[in-house]
Amino acid sequence: MFQLFKKKSQKEKLQARYKKLLSEAHQLSTTNRKLSDEKVFEAEQVMKQIEALEE
Repeated sequence: MFQLFKKKSQKEKLQARYKKLLSEAHQLSTTNRKLSDEKVFEAEQVMKQIEALEE
């Protein structure tokens, strides 16, 4: 019940953004390969930030 009021940590926010970027990249992969590659690159940058937080 109290999870409703709990704020997301920085890591949780980054993980959500990573998942969203990969989803967008997958959708774009059938129509625009260049934009899809850009989304994958952004997702990789977010993953590097997540890994930096874990250290």
